[in-house]
Amino acid sequence: MLQTPRYTTGFATDEMLIGGTWRKPTATLDLIDPSDASDLARIARGQAQDIDAAVSAARAALDGTWGALTATERGRLLARLGARVAEKADWLAEMEARDVGKPLSQARADALALARYLEFYGGAADKVMGETIPYQQGYTVYTLREPHGVTGHIVPWNYPMQIIGRSVGAALAMGNACVLKPAEEACLTALAFARFANDVGFPAGALNVVPGLGAEAGAALSAHPDVDHLSFTGSVPVGTLVQTAAAQNIVPVTLELGGKSPQIVFEDADLDRAMPFLVNAGIQNAGQTCSAASRILVHTSRMAEVQAATTAAYQALRVGPARADLHVGPVISARQKEIIEGFLADAPETSVLARGEVVEDAPGSGHYVRPTLLGGLAPDHPLARDEIFGPVQVILPFETEEDAVRIANSTDYGLVAGLWTENGARQMRLAKRLRAGQVFVNNYGAGGGVELPFGGVGKSGHGREKGFEALYGFSQLKTVATHHG
Repeated sequence: MLQTPRYTTGFATDEMLIGGTWRKPTATLDLIDPSDASDLARIARGQAQDIDAAVSAARAALDGTWGALTATERGRLLARLGARVAEKADWLAEMEARDVGKPLSQARADALALARYLEFYGGAADKVMGETIPYQQGYTVYTLREPHGVTGHIVPWNYPMQIIGRSVGAALAMGNACVLKPAEEACLTALAFARFANDVGFPAGALNVVPGLGAEAGAALSAHPDVDHLSFTGSVPVGTLVQTAAAQNIVPVTLELGGKSPQIVFEDADLDRAMPFLVNAGIQNAGQTCSAASRILVHTSRMAEVQAATTAAYQALRVGPARADLHVGPVISARQKEIIEGFLADAPETSVLARGEVVEDAPGSGHYVRPTLLGGLAPDHPLARDEIFGPVQVILPFETEEDAVRIANSTDYGLVAGLWTENGARQMRLAKRLRAGQVFVNNYGAGGGVELPFGGVGKSGHGREKGFEALYGFSQLKTVATHHG
């Protein structure tokens, strides 16, 4: 039987970066192209001993060259890394599209976002200040921001480049030494990122990358006694495991978990402006986005209009291979497709308002799910409350402002909310009342928002990434009180 040729990345994909050296693993894993289920590449299957070696290398870097660099020098390295990423954006986009299944244009936006994170944190590295504190006579008191030490980063498969940028970029800017465990389903751009870091001069051990299974490499990193801080993005169940393991070592954790985010459309909303956001924020990356706007709440006076427009938009959606650069690509795996279709099997037939179409020439073996718009469901229906992590949106009516707030806040999650109204007082009231880490008024996502603190409440997690808040999260505060009489 003929074997499908593996995708050529231009580098050996089945290696780990530990202490500045590329090492072969004792076992490997196969990566699958979601667009056609063909073999894409072979990656390392890191084990506990590999994580231990990476953590030791990170500790040595802190005690050596990396720990001796000034904040300005760290910033310059990050800026050089960002410039290299920007230079290779098209190559990275091709790799990410093949690996994750997202349309090429979305993958390229992710590559440019990674470059922007590195540019931002490179510029911010030497601008994190302590402060002096007025105190008793005879004392001078000040605070210092210092790195935690060794930080562990468990990155998911849906946005590898963006999440590496906002977590690893911030941690390196603050002077931490990082151990990165990318998702076993999609880690090619993480390996490319590590090669770029070596190329531009990061000291050995400042960044270590160990691919592998979550239950093996991920679990070993979460429970490692010499890790000082953990950052995890992923599902609630796995986030619980990570936090439980870290708690045994009294290690702080930043968790960015799931979401069931609403967009709320009031009677005075500008629909011409809102419509592109209402649908695109739900189906981007095939809905495999923690902050996806999977619920559309609409005032009853505008329901017929909004439902007609969203129905038409869904009917025009086309799904196909990542390289075709259509509206929606495949979902990451056969298992993810099965989970999404399991949710949809519980949808009453009358609730299906519209579906997109898979193009005729899409490979039958690909992991394609038709984007689906649902209506007529109660707010407490599982499809309206639970995270599906696929291209599925539910449209729900409300009568009053109180109804809108109650429905919006009725899930276990609280990551993002969108609000469409021209009423300034209402904008201010609801921005305070919505249970979410980010609220967007008359927009959704703010163009990516590298500078904007991001994170959730409830089962969406805790801690903040992006902006200066990420730098504070990847540092610890020390108070120095000097008595001089």
